[in-house]
Amino acid sequence: MPVSQLTAEQAAAWVENGHAVMLGGFIGSVVPEMLVKALGERYRQTASPQGLTLIFAAGQGDGTGRAANHLAKPGLVKRVIGGHWGLVPELQKMALSNEIEGYNLPQGVISHLLRDTAAGKPGTLTTTGLDTFVDPRLEGGKINAVTTEDLISVVNLHGEEYLFYQRLPVDIAILRGTTADENGNITMEDECLVVENLAAAQAARNQGGKVIVQVKHIVPAGTLDPHSIKIPGIFVDAIVKCDDEGDHMQTFATSFNPAFVTGPSHRHAAPRSTTAAGATTLDPKTLIARRAAMELQPGAVLNLGIGVPEYIATVAGQIGLLEHLTLTVEPGAIGGLPASGLDFGASHHPEAIITQDQMFDFYDGGGIDQAFLGLAQCAQTGDINVSRFGDKLPGCGGFINITQHAKSLYFCGTFTANGLTIDVADGELKVLQEGKLHKFVSEVEQITFSAKRAIATGQPVRYITERAVFRLDPTGLVLEEIAPGIDLERDILAQMAFRPQIDPALKTMPIDIFQPEFSFTPAVSSTKG
Repeated sequence: MPVSQLTAEQAAAWVENGHAVMLGGFIGSVVPEMLVKALGERYRQTASPQGLTLIFAAGQGDGTGRAANHLAKPGLVKRVIGGHWGLVPELQKMALSNEIEGYNLPQGVISHLLRDTAAGKPGTLTTTGLDTFVDPRLEGGKINAVTTEDLISVVNLHGEEYLFYQRLPVDIAILRGTTADENGNITMEDECLVVENLAAAQAARNQGGKVIVQVKHIVPAGTLDPHSIKIPGIFVDAIVKCDDEGDHMQTFATSFNPAFVTGPSHRHAAPRSTTAAGATTLDPKTLIARRAAMELQPGAVLNLGIGVPEYIATVAGQIGLLEHLTLTVEPGAIGGLPASGLDFGASHHPEAIITQDQMFDFYDGGGIDQAFLGLAQCAQTGDINVSRFGDKLPGCGGFINITQHAKSLYFCGTFTANGLTIDVADGELKVLQEGKLHKFVSEVEQITFSAKRAIATGQPVRYITERAVFRLDPTGLVLEEIAPGIDLERDILAQMAFRPQIDPALKTMPIDIFQPEFSFTPAVSSTKG
């Protein structure tokens, strides 16, 4: 049956007061920018609709005015349930000033909630979030004082604790694809991700809601390959054709990059060195990435976080190890080289792209062999905070899912921040100026990673900085290595709010890390499978 073909303004008029609106996309990928912009413009002109609940698994935005930022208007929004808040600063401010209700839930949990809601289940039962700030015995994922409804509860099943997250109401799902036929069947051939589009569409439709999809092309019914359909037309109520390339960019950084949607056979890269990374600037991020790369296990399936961990892939490529690893990104890309910045989420020449909820099935089940993520704030216990700092609310994103379930975990970051200056000469590291912010604190502001949980499950955890490496054990952090040229008391202990345990066999970090050329020959005899 043909579906409605609307303008963006007509589609925005479908949203009514009090609706729960699911926004599809990941940062700037697969974002229905034209539709979200039209909804914000409708409110600006008419002060309608009001009191919306916004739902997004990953934050859609660019840190300024695009995507969910169009909807950061008093009166338009009553509640936000989001996995990542870092790119929606005005919504952050509204939540932190108690103007709206706000929840920060794990990204993977939200994607699974959409699927479980679609299936008519009461919610999602999982261990994800136990002993973190989303645990109702701590903060319950609530951002502020006006957020009072409990969406999470603790359940004991067969002697084990789980968290139960309530199902999500979805009255309108605003999504994006590439091509639609007249019956509403949607393909995504130009999109670098699939995200949770199918689950969101089913969740809305099975609750009596509406599904609106922004596309670039509309073709006659029956002309699309059924294997290419990502959202079947039976779940779609309306399609909106976007003729403005600026409102249908592949990501918020890139109009269209064929490398994001073509596989390894299209890759045209120079041969990589098998022994050395070559001369490079020896800044803290490079030193950390080099030390982390020495932990890489050939054949491993990885997740690399944003920031410092992104450099690990570069080093792995330079030493010829990248081809022996499989890098994954939480919204669904498998293989290839993950992109960065506002392209983050996409991968160059991936081997496969699956849905976000499927990727988190794999992650939550322990599929990641090694995860390398950021180190923003670390407590004596080993707890990590990356989700909230005073009046800054980045949110947890997929961090809780990834860190809680990876087989091996590595936190990577500078020892101090905001002004750190170093020098490396003759194989030794010297701190010229410390950063103003100390990362190793007595207690984190919010628990995004629970060391208690990791110890209970036997998960191995390391903390890698440019000057020191720690491991987690039941007593807390244990200092294992220090960089050559670093003074233990002055450069490490005096820069921490606590005194860690010091391994009796304290080592010097490998000297190769601090050379102009990084000579490291990985063992590559292992293979996948």
